[in-house]
Amino acid sequence: MNHSQWKTRRTKRLLGESVEESPAYLEAGYAFALGQAVYDRRTELGFSQAELARRAGMTQPQISNIEGGDAAPTLPLLTRLAKALDASLTIDLDGDTSAFVFTPHRVPEPDQAPADGRSSAA
Repeated sequence: MNHSQWKTRRTKRLLGESVEESPAYLEAGYAFALGQAVYDRRTELGFSQAELARRAGMTQPQISNIEGGDAAPTLPLLTRLAKALDASLTIDLDGDTSAFVFTPHRVPEPDQAPADGRSSAA
């Protein structure tokens, strides 16, 4: 195939052509989706990667690898991450789509102090 015949996945989809996804491509998509979910919840809580790592019994580079989509965590590790992020993790793998959602265990009222007793005004 020469370059003039090559089309991107996006172009093929826009033209209504079928796009066959390789297993490696799908796995990479899952890793990136999980990494984004970890990043979103961590930043929502205001944690640094080092703080999340400490809470989950991991290292900061391990958190960075997960957030970057460079790691496929085990179920026990996902359990520790969810606990450290004070959330439940829902994983939905349905064909060529995936969703990873961290649902907070509790949402503090705006006028309540954080659960660890620290003042929110600093």
